[in-house]
Amino acid sequence: MSFNLRNRSLLDLRDFPPRAIRFLLDLAAELKRAKYAGTEHPRLQGKNIALIFEKASTRTRCAFEVAVHDQGGHVTYIDPVGSQLGHKESLKDTARVLGRMYDGIEYRGFHQSVVEDIARYSRVPVWNGLTDEAHPTQVLADLLTMEEFGEKPLHELSFCYLGDARFNMGCSLLVGGTQMGMDVRIAAPLALQPPAELVEQMRALAKTTGARICITEDPLAAVAGADFVYTDVWVSMGEPAEVWKARIDQLLPFQVNAALMQATAKPRSCFMHCLPALHNLDTELGREIHKLHGLSELEVTDEVFESEASIVFSQAENRLHTIKAVLVATLA
Repeated sequence: MSFNLRNRSLLDLRDFPPRAIRFLLDLAAELKRAKYAGTEHPRLQGKNIALIFEKASTRTRCAFEVAVHDQGGHVTYIDPVGSQLGHKESLKDTARVLGRMYDGIEYRGFHQSVVEDIARYSRVPVWNGLTDEAHPTQVLADLLTMEEFGEKPLHELSFCYLGDARFNMGCSLLVGGTQMGMDVRIAAPLALQPPAELVEQMRALAKTTGARICITEDPLAAVAGADFVYTDVWVSMGEPAEVWKARIDQLLPFQVNAALMQATAKPRSCFMHCLPALHNLDTELGREIHKLHGLSELEVTDEVFESEASIVFSQAENRLHTIKAVLVATLA
């Protein structure tokens, strides 16, 4: 299936219809095969890409940089102190300057309104590398990973996301899964469930795509029969450290552990996480949380994270291939 996305921005998965997402996933698989085979053809020669990061990143930054380099383009990395964005110069003015110099702009930061304004004023393709509200490039990688490991069309697969579902990952997975007609389960305390307006919108869309949506406070019921069990850190970037105690109390029943994986009743169910994960004491944050709260594992146990069911590093790799597909589709 082909779909013309040239000069389009990707700010939220709702920007693209299901056919466009299908095209991006097929293109990502094609580009992945070409990279493995050593037959990749550079389609971004002469293209210059600006990468704006107001939030730190490993996978998003590396995936964008390698994708552009593989395709023959050039990148400029702009960190929080590397420009006058929002300090001495307005967002509108910065966007108009960058739009005169670059062929496309990636933005990773806080508010969705910022990435929308960059797209509005720069007049070049803009890609959302993460905001508080949306993480479309991550979910494209997740969908590709589910298709690879599920060995079925997406509309025949089910996944369950557990944890704080109010923000970018819970909301974007709900959107992506609904668009692709999947069996979507969200397990979270009532106070941490996706916004009611988004849920209503996705339930309406599901009547067209054939998706099945379940949002519940019961983690064991939610994972029953799920092909994929997905979680994320319990406190998002930008939230104060003081929320850890309350969040742990709320979400400990939603921890992905061996018992929860067994509750899928599917021996081949896979574990997914967008990373980084707090599954041991090998990080400063993990040790600090252990010191304050006595826990050595949070959203996922080390047993599950290191198990054969864990596909988190294939998932991380697919950030590269799906981001490359977005760049090629919108610029080449």
